[in-house]
Amino acid sequence: MTYSVKEIFLTVQGEGGQAGRPAVFCRFAGCNLWSGLERDRVSAICNFCDTDFIGTDGPGGGKFRTAEALAQAVAGQWPGGGTPLVVCTGGEPLLQLDAELIAAFKSAGFEIAVESNGTLKAPDGIDWLTVSPKAQTEIVQTTGEELKLVFPQPGVDPTRFEDLDFKRFSLQPMDGPNQMENAQAAFEYCLAHPKWSLSLQTHKWIGAP
Repeated sequence: MTYSVKEIFLTVQGEGGQAGRPAVFCRFAGCNLWSGLERDRVSAICNFCDTDFIGTDGPGGGKFRTAEALAQAVAGQWPGGGTPLVVCTGGEPLLQLDAELIAAFKSAGFEIAVESNGTLKAPDGIDWLTVSPKAQTEIVQTTGEELKLVFPQPGVDPTRFEDLDFKRFSLQPMDGPNQMENAQAAFEYCLAHPKWSLSLQTHKWIGAP
């Protein structure tokens, strides 16, 4: 399999249950909920995505013909020391992340985190699986380490997900022109429903990728 990757870069995880942890982000190209083209945003299933996942022209991006080649590209970003972590994101990483790539990441010494929309089943071997449900989709991946819901989303009630088998439930304020109002709404919801924790995009505060 050839893996199409938009970008690979070293940063810190900015949100969710592993916020603050250094990680190499491997952003896969492509998504099953939006083409990534602005002309299609209005009609997309998910029309609030804030990442660029079109093509393979980002820093460190490209077409990787083997799992080993991609794993080595990721490993080349890690400075040494600590516990190496790769965050597989997108777009939708589960369109491409397979057992062979998981094995290659493990052989390179990495723990594997994945950020998925939950519409595809995850392969075995992932150490930290975050599912971020979107309105008008069927969640087929109903287990993992974290369910992280962008909030508020029209037509999505957080209680819909509370019986799923996740260790952590996070509300993340929707970015955009109403970000502060959304943050206040998420804050108040978490106080009233303590099953949920507040997730803030801390990397944006410091201008990190």
